[in-house]
Amino acid sequence: MTQPATASLSDFSPLPVSRRFGAGWIELALAVGGFGVCSGEFASMGILPNVATGLQVSEPQAGHMISAYALGVVVGAPLIAVISARMARRTLLLWLMAFFALGNVASALAPTYASLILFRFLAGVPHGAFFGVSFLVAASMAEPSRRGQAVGRVMLGITLATLVGSPLATLLGQLLGWRLTFAAVGGIGALTALLIVIFLPLDRASPGASPLRELGALRRKQVWLTLGIPAIGLGGMFSVYSYVASTLTQVSGFTAAFVPVALVLFGIGMNVGNMVGSWLSDRALMPTIGGMLVWNAGVMALYWLTAANPWAVSLCIFLIGCNFAICPAIQMRLMDVAGDAQTLAAALNHSAFNIANALGAWLGGVAIAAGFGWASTGWVGALLAIGGLAVFAVSWSQDRADGRVLQPAAESAAAA
Repeated sequence: MTQPATASLSDFSPLPVSRRFGAGWIELALAVGGFGVCSGEFASMGILPNVATGLQVSEPQAGHMISAYALGVVVGAPLIAVISARMARRTLLLWLMAFFALGNVASALAPTYASLILFRFLAGVPHGAFFGVSFLVAASMAEPSRRGQAVGRVMLGITLATLVGSPLATLLGQLLGWRLTFAAVGGIGALTALLIVIFLPLDRASPGASPLRELGALRRKQVWLTLGIPAIGLGGMFSVYSYVASTLTQVSGFTAAFVPVALVLFGIGMNVGNMVGSWLSDRALMPTIGGMLVWNAGVMALYWLTAANPWAVSLCIFLIGCNFAICPAIQMRLMDVAGDAQTLAAALNHSAFNIANALGAWLGGVAIAAGFGWASTGWVGALLAIGGLAVFAVSWSQDRADGRVLQPAAESAAAA
């Protein structure tokens, strides 16, 4: 069996400033980047009417910019991971953030609808690769028993974007114009590039790195199984989230003014889930993944059962946000099964999450259109979680059949 491998601390040649500030500042720089990336992604949904009015197109047409961004993520993540195989991670992160900043500034200046679609696609291209490489860098600097917590600290950028960044960016766009939203996100990207220059130490590309070696991840059955877990199992979270506003107003009896409060509850749940999940993944990785899928199925079913009760459904929205606890564990699992194709596997994780987003929203819409009601997104989510649990069971049983227990990637690298 080829043991997994990631960069170790010996792969870095720290700058003096890096010795002075330490790994915490590197994690902060990467988290700021994640905050900017996800704030822009989520805020695009909130400023949709403003974009439609500004460019004189319909809202469904304006919505194509969201699809274009998602397509950029799906295409860009594996493409960049492969072509940048021989590039040092610090250099790659710097270029990715610079490209992201330029894509958003170009979006803010887009003169036409067609140009906006193109620029949103380009802005999405570095998304998956940035997160994948960020998590690898964070894990490589941590002790093997604390990799999950290091990744979780970088993921705080994502969860805080949901809680704070996206609402503020949306408000900015509504009050001062949608172009300023994209410009502000581009500014965060530029700030992140500066922080990378200041805090990240110089490093070297992994010896023997090549595009063919990265593509080797696609030959690993466990990589595909691990990617399948969130692609299916987390679709329900997006199914509920996509239609939560209509569920709350049409079923729960809330006014439209409560919807932002519900989204805050969801964001708080994501932050709690990230902290707990990163801690659990360092202690029991596979049980954390399996346990969170069971949790996911349960709270989704509870959402369907309690949708008509304002207090109960509010609690359920918080609990659904807590499903984010599985994310650090999935990222760790990918590092353990990817072997020497770490960058591609880590980047593909974000393609899997975008598949979950599309799958969940589509199936939720199918259930609603079939007449099952707004709350039916809950049982759609429960079924998807069970599907993810089935993929997880195949993955774990394959490990047992092979008679092995995977070492954490950072631990095997240190032993090599």
